[in-house]
Amino acid sequence: MTGQLKGRSAVITGGLTGQGLAIAEALAGAGAHVAVGSFVREAVGRQGDAAAYPDPEEITGVRAGLARFGVKVHAGHLDVRDSASIADFAAAAGAACGPADILVNAAGTTAEQPVSGHSDELWLKIIDTNLNGAFRMTRTYLPGMIARKWGRVINIGSTAATVGWKDNPAYCTSKSGLLGLTRCVALEGAPHGVTAVMISPTWVETELMRRNVQQVIDREGGGRTLEDAMADIARQNPQNRIIQPDEIASLTVFLCGEGARGITMENIQISGGALW
Repeated sequence: MTGQLKGRSAVITGGLTGQGLAIAEALAGAGAHVAVGSFVREAVGRQGDAAAYPDPEEITGVRAGLARFGVKVHAGHLDVRDSASIADFAAAAGAACGPADILVNAAGTTAEQPVSGHSDELWLKIIDTNLNGAFRMTRTYLPGMIARKWGRVINIGSTAATVGWKDNPAYCTSKSGLLGLTRCVALEGAPHGVTAVMISPTWVETELMRRNVQQVIDREGGGRTLEDAMADIARQNPQNRIIQPDEIASLTVFLCGEGARGITMENIQISGGALW
Protein backbone atom coordinates (compact mmCIF):
# COMPACT_ATOMS: atom_id res chain seq x y z
CA MET A 1 0.00 0.00 0.00
CA THR A 2 3.06 2.22 -0.19
CA GLY A 3 2.28 5.53 -1.86
CA GLN A 4 -1.45 5.04 -2.28
CA LEU A 5 -2.18 8.09 -0.12
CA LYS A 6 0.65 10.26 -1.40
CA GLY A 7 -0.29 13.93 -1.20
CA ARG A 8 -3.09 13.36 1.29
CA SER A 9 -3.00 14.81 4.79
CA ALA A 10 -4.34 13.06 7.88
CA VAL A 11 -5.16 14.12 11.43
CA ILE A 12 -5.16 11.39 14.09
CA THR A 13 -6.41 12.05 17.61
CA GLY A 14 -4.89 9.85 20.28
CA GLY A 15 -2.06 9.56 17.79
CA LEU A 16 0.87 9.55 20.20
CA THR A 17 0.10 6.10 21.62
CA GLY A 18 -1.64 2.79 20.99
CA GLN A 19 -4.00 2.33 18.09
CA GLY A 20 -3.72 5.98 17.10
CA LEU A 21 0.05 5.77 16.72
CA ALA A 22 -0.18 2.51 14.76
CA ILE A 23 -2.69 4.16 12.42
CA ALA A 24 -0.46 7.22 12.00
CA GLU A 25 2.50 5.02 11.11
CA ALA A 26 0.44 3.08 8.57
CA LEU A 27 -0.94 6.24 6.96
CA ALA A 28 2.54 7.76 6.80
CA GLY A 29 3.81 4.53 5.28
CA ALA A 30 1.14 4.89 2.61
CA GLY A 31 2.43 8.39 1.80
CA ALA A 32 0.07 10.63 3.78
CA HIS A 33 1.29 13.63 5.76
CA VAL A 34 0.28 13.06 9.38
CA ALA A 35 -0.64 15.30 12.31
CA VAL A 36 -0.96 13.44 15.59
CA GLY A 37 -2.20 14.77 18.90
CA SER A 38 -2.92 13.35 22.34
CA PHE A 39 -3.58 14.70 25.78
CA VAL A 40 -0.17 14.94 27.46
CA ARG A 41 0.84 15.74 31.05
CA GLU A 42 -0.55 12.59 32.66
CA ALA A 43 -0.78 14.06 36.14
CA VAL A 44 -3.26 16.72 35.04
CA GLY A 45 -6.98 16.10 35.22
CA ARG A 46 -7.15 12.35 35.78
CA GLN A 47 -10.31 11.06 37.46
CA GLY A 48 -9.64 7.33 37.72
CA ASP A 49 -9.82 6.49 34.02
CA ALA A 50 -7.52 4.01 32.28
CA ALA A 51 -6.17 6.18 29.45
CA ALA A 52 -2.47 5.89 28.65
CA TYR A 53 -1.59 9.58 28.61
CA PRO A 54 1.84 10.18 27.07
CA ASP A 55 4.46 12.33 28.74
CA PRO A 56 5.51 15.54 26.94
CA GLU A 57 8.95 14.21 26.03
CA GLU A 58 7.36 11.39 24.01
CA ILE A 59 6.26 13.92 21.38
CA THR A 60 9.80 14.27 20.06
CA GLY A 61 10.22 10.52 19.62
CA VAL A 62 6.89 10.12 17.85
CA ARG A 63 7.67 13.01 15.53
CA ALA A 64 11.02 11.49 14.58
CA GLY A 65 9.51 8.05 14.08
CA LEU A 66 6.87 9.34 11.70
CA ALA A 67 9.29 11.59 9.82
CA ARG A 68 11.31 8.57 8.75
CA PHE A 69 8.59 7.84 6.19
CA GLY A 70 9.54 11.01 4.34
CA VAL A 71 6.24 12.79 4.93
CA LYS A 72 5.34 16.05 6.66
CA VAL A 73 4.64 15.58 10.35
CA HIS A 74 3.10 17.51 13.21
CA ALA A 75 2.91 16.07 16.72
CA GLY A 76 1.67 17.83 19.82
CA HIS A 77 -0.71 18.21 22.71
CA LEU A 78 -4.40 17.94 21.88
CA ASP A 79 -7.29 17.95 24.32
CA VAL A 80 -10.38 16.94 22.34
CA ARG A 81 -12.53 18.08 25.27
CA ASP A 82 -11.47 21.69 24.74
CA SER A 83 -12.41 23.69 21.64
CA ALA A 84 -9.54 26.15 22.12
CA SER A 85 -7.03 23.29 22.23
CA ILE A 86 -8.53 21.85 19.07
CA ALA A 87 -8.29 25.22 17.31
CA ASP A 88 -4.63 25.60 18.30
CA PHE A 89 -3.82 22.08 17.16
CA ALA A 90 -5.70 22.48 13.87
CA ALA A 91 -3.81 25.69 13.07
CA ALA A 92 -0.42 24.10 13.75
CA ALA A 93 -1.32 20.89 11.93
CA GLY A 94 -2.58 22.79 8.91
CA ALA A 95 0.59 24.89 8.74
CA ALA A 96 2.78 21.78 8.88
CA CYS A 97 0.79 19.27 6.84
CA GLY A 98 -1.77 21.21 4.79
CA PRO A 99 -5.57 20.88 4.77
CA ALA A 100 -6.76 17.59 6.26
CA ASP A 101 -8.26 15.03 3.88
CA ILE A 102 -8.46 12.32 6.53
CA LEU A 103 -9.63 12.49 10.14
CA VAL A 104 -9.15 9.53 12.46
CA ASN A 105 -10.82 9.90 15.84
CA ALA A 106 -8.83 7.44 17.97
CA ALA A 107 -8.66 9.36 21.26
CA GLY A 108 -10.45 7.41 23.94
CA THR A 109 -10.61 6.35 27.55
CA THR A 110 -12.62 4.13 29.89
CA ALA A 111 -12.90 3.17 33.54
CA GLU A 112 -13.79 -0.05 35.30
CA GLN A 113 -16.78 1.09 37.36
CA PRO A 114 -20.45 0.13 37.68
CA VAL A 115 -23.13 2.72 36.98
CA SER A 116 -23.24 3.72 40.63
CA GLY A 117 -19.43 3.96 40.75
CA HIS A 118 -19.18 6.75 38.20
CA SER A 119 -18.87 10.21 39.65
CA ASP A 120 -20.24 13.00 37.48
CA GLU A 121 -16.65 13.97 36.66
CA LEU A 122 -15.62 10.47 35.54
CA TRP A 123 -18.78 9.87 33.50
CA LEU A 124 -18.50 13.22 31.75
CA LYS A 125 -14.80 12.80 31.09
CA ILE A 126 -15.34 9.50 29.25
CA ILE A 127 -18.30 10.79 27.25
CA ASP A 128 -16.56 14.08 26.51
CA THR A 129 -13.41 12.35 25.26
CA ASN A 130 -14.87 9.44 23.30
CA LEU A 131 -18.00 11.04 21.84
CA ASN A 132 -17.99 14.80 22.17
CA GLY A 133 -14.32 14.94 21.23
CA ALA A 134 -15.01 13.12 17.96
CA PHE A 135 -17.88 15.50 17.31
CA ARG A 136 -15.71 18.57 17.90
CA MET A 137 -12.95 17.26 15.64
CA THR A 138 -15.41 16.35 12.90
CA ARG A 139 -17.09 19.74 13.15
CA THR A 140 -13.65 21.29 12.66
CA TYR A 141 -12.60 19.30 9.61
CA LEU A 142 -15.76 18.17 7.79
CA PRO A 143 -16.53 21.54 6.13
CA GLY A 144 -13.13 21.61 4.42
CA MET A 145 -13.52 18.05 3.18
CA ILE A 146 -16.95 18.85 1.76
CA ALA A 147 -15.62 21.99 0.08
CA ARG A 148 -12.76 20.04 -1.53
CA LYS A 149 -15.09 17.18 -2.52
CA TRP A 150 -12.99 14.46 -0.87
CA GLY A 151 -12.62 13.21 2.66
CA ARG A 152 -12.43 10.27 5.01
CA VAL A 153 -13.64 10.24 8.61
CA ILE A 154 -12.66 7.10 10.51
CA ASN A 155 -13.97 6.71 14.06
CA ILE A 156 -12.41 4.10 16.31
CA GLY A 157 -15.34 2.52 18.09
CA SER A 158 -15.67 -0.82 19.86
CA THR A 159 -17.77 -3.94 19.91
CA ALA A 160 -19.09 -2.27 23.07
CA ALA A 161 -21.15 -0.04 20.76
CA THR A 162 -23.56 -2.92 20.18
CA VAL A 163 -22.87 -5.32 23.07
CA GLY A 164 -22.97 -4.24 26.71
CA TRP A 165 -19.87 -4.56 28.89
CA LYS A 166 -20.33 -5.00 32.62
CA ASP A 167 -18.83 -2.17 34.68
CA ASN A 168 -18.15 0.05 31.66
CA PRO A 169 -21.43 1.95 31.14
CA ALA A 170 -19.88 5.28 30.16
CA TYR A 171 -17.62 3.61 27.60
CA CYS A 172 -20.48 1.60 26.07
CA THR A 173 -22.67 4.69 25.97
CA SER A 174 -19.97 6.75 24.29
CA LYS A 175 -19.29 4.15 21.61
CA SER A 176 -22.99 3.65 20.87
CA GLY A 177 -23.29 7.40 20.45
CA LEU A 178 -20.20 7.46 18.25
CA LEU A 179 -21.88 4.99 15.89
CA GLY A 180 -24.87 7.30 15.58
CA LEU A 181 -22.57 10.24 14.88
CA THR A 182 -20.69 8.21 12.26
CA ARG A 183 -23.89 7.45 10.38
CA CYS A 184 -24.98 11.08 10.38
CA VAL A 185 -21.58 12.28 9.15
CA ALA A 186 -21.69 9.65 6.40
CA LEU A 187 -25.03 10.93 5.14
CA GLU A 188 -23.90 14.55 5.32
CA GLY A 189 -20.73 13.84 3.41
CA ALA A 190 -22.05 11.33 0.87
CA PRO A 191 -22.98 13.84 -1.88
CA HIS A 192 -19.56 15.47 -1.57
CA GLY A 193 -17.12 12.57 -1.80
CA VAL A 194 -16.72 12.24 1.97
CA THR A 195 -17.11 8.89 3.69
CA ALA A 196 -17.46 8.08 7.40
CA VAL A 197 -16.88 4.63 8.86
CA MET A 198 -16.54 3.27 12.39
CA ILE A 199 -14.02 0.51 13.08
CA SER A 200 -15.08 -1.49 16.12
CA PRO A 201 -12.49 -3.84 17.57
CA THR A 202 -12.75 -6.13 20.54
CA TRP A 203 -9.82 -6.02 22.99
CA VAL A 204 -6.73 -4.54 21.30
CA GLU A 205 -3.33 -4.99 22.92
CA THR A 206 -2.38 -1.46 23.93
CA GLU A 207 -1.35 0.33 27.10
CA LEU A 208 -4.98 1.42 27.51
CA MET A 209 -6.03 -2.24 27.52
CA ARG A 210 -3.36 -3.15 30.05
CA ARG A 211 -4.40 -0.32 32.35
CA ASN A 212 -8.06 -1.28 32.01
CA VAL A 213 -7.36 -4.95 32.72
CA GLN A 214 -5.37 -3.93 35.78
CA GLN A 215 -8.44 -2.03 36.99
CA VAL A 216 -10.46 -5.24 36.59
CA ILE A 217 -7.87 -7.17 38.61
CA ASP A 218 -7.86 -4.55 41.33
CA ARG A 219 -11.65 -4.62 41.61
CA GLU A 220 -11.98 -8.43 41.57
CA GLY A 221 -9.02 -9.27 43.77
CA GLY A 222 -7.89 -12.91 43.90
CA GLY A 223 -4.20 -12.32 43.27
CA ARG A 224 -4.21 -12.68 39.49
CA THR A 225 -1.32 -11.09 37.65
CA LEU A 226 -1.79 -8.81 34.66
CA GLU A 227 -0.16 -11.42 32.43
CA ASP A 228 -2.58 -14.11 33.65
CA ALA A 229 -5.56 -11.85 32.98
CA MET A 230 -4.31 -10.98 29.50
CA ALA A 231 -3.83 -14.67 28.74
CA ASP A 232 -7.38 -15.39 29.93
CA ILE A 233 -8.74 -12.76 27.55
CA ALA A 234 -6.79 -14.29 24.67
CA ARG A 235 -8.19 -17.75 25.45
CA GLN A 236 -11.74 -16.37 25.45
CA ASN A 237 -11.35 -15.21 21.84
CA PRO A 238 -12.21 -17.83 19.17
CA GLN A 239 -8.83 -17.12 17.55
CA ASN A 240 -7.08 -17.59 20.92
CA ARG A 241 -5.30 -14.25 20.68
CA ILE A 242 -5.64 -10.52 21.27
CA ILE A 243 -6.13 -8.20 18.28
CA GLN A 244 -3.04 -6.09 17.48
CA PRO A 245 -2.96 -2.34 16.69
CA ASP A 246 -1.50 -2.93 13.21
CA GLU A 247 -4.68 -4.78 12.23
CA ILE A 248 -6.75 -1.68 12.96
CA ALA A 249 -4.19 0.42 11.11
CA SER A 250 -4.26 -1.75 7.98
CA LEU A 251 -8.03 -1.49 7.70
CA THR A 252 -7.84 2.26 8.21
CA VAL A 253 -5.41 2.65 5.32
CA PHE A 254 -7.69 0.62 3.05
CA LEU A 255 -10.74 2.66 4.01
CA CYS A 256 -8.86 5.85 3.14
CA GLY A 257 -8.06 4.64 -0.37
CA GLU A 258 -10.02 5.04 -3.58
CA GLY A 259 -11.00 1.38 -3.53
CA ALA A 260 -13.13 2.04 -0.46
CA ARG A 261 -14.98 5.11 -1.73
CA GLY A 262 -18.31 3.23 -1.64
CA ILE A 263 -17.86 2.06 1.94
CA THR A 264 -19.57 4.54 4.23
CA MET A 265 -21.99 4.57 7.19
CA GLU A 266 -20.65 1.15 8.18
CA ASN A 267 -19.62 -0.29 11.53
CA ILE A 268 -16.84 -2.75 10.73
CA GLN A 269 -15.95 -5.08 13.58
CA ILE A 270 -12.50 -6.61 14.09
CA SER A 271 -13.26 -9.24 16.70
CA GLY A 272 -11.56 -12.52 15.83
CA GLY A 273 -15.05 -14.02 15.95
CA ALA A 274 -15.84 -12.80 19.46
CA LEU A 275 -19.25 -11.33 20.22
CA TRP A 276 -17.57 -8.76 22.44
